[in-house]
Amino acid sequence: MAAVAMTACTQGNKNIFFQEWDTPYGTAPFSKITNADYMPAFLEGIERQKKEIADIVANPDAPTFENTIAAYELSGSLLAKVGGVFYNISESDATPEIQAIVDEITPIATAAEDEIFMDGAFFARVKAVYDNMDGLTREQQMVTKKLYDRFVRNGVALDEAGQARFKEINSRLAVLSQKFGNNLLAENNAFKDKIGVTVSQYSSFMTTCEDRAKREEAFKAYSSRGNNGGENDNNQIVLEIMKLRTEQANLLGYNTSAEYLLDNKMAGDPATVDEFLEKIMASSMKKAKEEIADMQKVMDDDIKAGLLPKGSKIQPWDWFYYAEKVRKIKYDLDEEQTKPYFQVDSVRKGVFYAANKIYGITVEEAPEVEVYNPEVKAYKLTDKDGSLLGIFYSDYFTRDTKRGGAWMNNFRDQYVDAKGNDIRPVIVNVCNFPPATAEVPSMLTIDQTQTAFHEFGHALHGFLTKCHYKDVSGTSVARDFVEMFSQFNEHWAFQKDILSAYANDYRTGEPIPAELVEKIGNSLKFNQGFTTGELCAASILDMKWHELTAADLEKFTDAQSIRDFETKACKEMGLIDEIIPRYRTTYFNHIFNSGYSAGYYSYLWSEVLDTDAFEYFQQKGIYNPDVAKSFRETFLERGGSEEPMTLFRSFRGADPDAGALLRNRGLDE
Repeated sequence: MAAVAMTACTQGNKNIFFQEWDTPYGTAPFSKITNADYMPAFLEGIERQKKEIADIVANPDAPTFENTIAAYELSGSLLAKVGGVFYNISESDATPEIQAIVDEITPIATAAEDEIFMDGAFFARVKAVYDNMDGLTREQQMVTKKLYDRFVRNGVALDEAGQARFKEINSRLAVLSQKFGNNLLAENNAFKDKIGVTVSQYSSFMTTCEDRAKREEAFKAYSSRGNNGGENDNNQIVLEIMKLRTEQANLLGYNTSAEYLLDNKMAGDPATVDEFLEKIMASSMKKAKEEIADMQKVMDDDIKAGLLPKGSKIQPWDWFYYAEKVRKIKYDLDEEQTKPYFQVDSVRKGVFYAANKIYGITVEEAPEVEVYNPEVKAYKLTDKDGSLLGIFYSDYFTRDTKRGGAWMNNFRDQYVDAKGNDIRPVIVNVCNFPPATAEVPSMLTIDQTQTAFHEFGHALHGFLTKCHYKDVSGTSVARDFVEMFSQFNEHWAFQKDILSAYANDYRTGEPIPAELVEKIGNSLKFNQGFTTGELCAASILDMKWHELTAADLEKFTDAQSIRDFETKACKEMGLIDEIIPRYRTTYFNHIFNSGYSAGYYSYLWSEVLDTDAFEYFQQKGIYNPDVAKSFRETFLERGGSEEPMTLFRSFRGADPDAGALLRNRGLDE
């Protein structure tokens, strides 16, 4: 590695990552980056950080926050520079060439990270600071604790043999997770080839497809992704991942991987999560059974009309289709009516307008900023006083090279550099919205509109942060806390004052009628038995996997044993046959390739926090500037510089009310 890095260094004038970027706001000059630049930059970045860590360890002065913790925080700048670009591109534009680089760099980068966090001499300096934090600011204490915990959780206290095995596991897990994601991308593309729509269009297709046999075919193809045998099958990958995660937890003294993974989260332990989810599942299934009864009545009418054979009952592939029929009956609402008002450019305008109305932020297009794909748009965010908050990319449309789902990520983190400069973040929102056709522009469903607001909520968390250190800035918070801010932002999507600023019929320019706004508002709690149930079921399935012991996992042998495990888990949690978990095991990317291991419950856990906070806004006036200022200063500016519950109590003046989630979803009746 060192030899390659030295060669790369001699060619530094040719590699764009080794140069200062003379670009607007220091953003990436994408057109000048070639695939050949990545590996040399990664390798050189690893070598430079290794040298920086060695200098920290060799410092003859007694360990202090500045010469140890802060010095580490400022290390690895080249690695962060290339990684910030590459890993975002690898998720949103994963060409075969990019995937090959991921496969090559993953074990190397993992090994380099292990070398840092198993360095006993470095840990000794960190521990010395950790053991004497009295004179530090609260942010510095949190940064120190987070770094200390990272060493401990990465096995620094293990003996030589234990560390060696821990490293092997880390390396193998990194490779397996990437393979899981690559397989799923291939399976998603295979689904599109077979059914004719993308995975992200699945729910819309199932809602509008009148051909029941075609719906059944689509359901079975969708729910079997990663479980079809062949080179893209994920079953054995899942089993190996789980066995390795459990072994790693055992090495650190935990009985299960769930115990290990939850030890540094808000929830703290598996029992707390299990109890939390059990209550939500019970409420959602009660509501879901009512929803089935309503849908069956409509299906019975179709049976009487001769459209279906006698005795037909609601099946999983019928839910979206008949739920939409019930919604039309109950709320006189058809999404074909609403879509023209939610053209993608209008929704993006609404997302920006809401940020301005609540926080005083101005968002304007930045054509001078280069983008990495023609479909991407760049924007500049400024605060009330005109100061730069950061640069934002929106990458909204489906591509065959883009993984499914929607997410926010940083190209560059916010932090204060060695000269005292506040480095502002560069952030991207990636979605999988339907692209425009020759006939119509891209139009979004109600759910997709909420997704746009959700992801920009994450972005606001990143843009408004005012921290000194990367490890606690922006979204660098506990996994079961981070979704609070994205979900909180969803509440603004359909507020009347916000809608009036962006929801115009793209054909006529006419604003959305008041009666349609009222219908949308009334319908937001519709179908929540299903929606909450499939989300809660996936959360429980995640926990069930990570609560298995090593002995439990030895009983798994093949794909059928995974299916049997899922079936048993769903029966025990009380999930009705007409609903499946939002993600089944072999396409559960969140927990096998995206950092939500034993953490998918976070969406529901965070919803308690966000809905309780929003109820406070409603009590005080949803556009109350003092409340918005408090929310911004307490949460968004402070990132992970304080414990989550301390921040929440500071804002709300009380612990979160668990009933807020049920009220928000209409499950408290």
